[in-house]
Amino acid sequence: MLWDTHMHTHHSGDSTAPMDAMITAAIKKNLDGICITDHFDYDYPKEPTLFLLDFPSYLEEFHSLQQKYRDTFPIRLGIEVGLQPQIVEINNRTVSEHPFDFVIGSSHVVHGIDPYYSEYYDDRTEEEAYREYFDSILENLHTDADFDVYGHIDYVVRYGPDKNRFYSYEKYSDVIDEILRTLISVGKGIELNTAGFKYGLGHPNPTEAILKRYRELGGEIITIGADAHKPEHVAYDFEKVPEILQNAGFSYYTVFKNRTPEFFPIS
Repeated sequence: MLWDTHMHTHHSGDSTAPMDAMITAAIKKNLDGICITDHFDYDYPKEPTLFLLDFPSYLEEFHSLQQKYRDTFPIRLGIEVGLQPQIVEINNRTVSEHPFDFVIGSSHVVHGIDPYYSEYYDDRTEEEAYREYFDSILENLHTDADFDVYGHIDYVVRYGPDKNRFYSYEKYSDVIDEILRTLISVGKGIELNTAGFKYGLGHPNPTEAILKRYRELGGEIITIGADAHKPEHVAYDFEKVPEILQNAGFSYYTVFKNRTPEFFPIS
């Protein structure tokens, strides 16, 4: 049994899922616990208010449900922060002002454009677009951004013109290795995000090869999340997780409490 520590509810601009429904889905799937990580993306293009989390409402509902399930199912408080160099101070202040157990830092916007939109790939090759995405992660890592793990490091391949047809760790190993080494050097982790299977990639985000390379380089912090935006996607394809982690060299996975990593054996 595992924890799903990346999921979104109706407090995120791209989800309508009731928080209680996500919890109920997790219980039905026999998870050991969850962390709810709704979006906060300040300075998001096109729709600037779409991912501005209403913290009083978010916290009120969370604490009410945490109390409801206090004796039966553990629920932890998280957030997924959209990282961009120009908003580091805003993001860090937001994180410091709230009692989060877990903070995912993610790249959703690259130099003013979300790779979710087709225009990100206009007038250049897919490889150039992917490289700019990875380079932008390094830009974020050279700031003082406050987070615990970097989310879905190869998020961009979900939306590229050919998705991951021509994509591999080896093709971008120079920049990916630099990302991984930098994360390890500052004590940050990565996640195994199973939404890649949901998006038809046949692999998690990041790929198995990147997970293995992270471990080879000395990385130890690895969380698990399905990136669910609907109850039916909670713990999506989690039956694949133990083998993926073991093949990457892990005998455990990580869950955060009060911003501190806890390590659980893979059963």
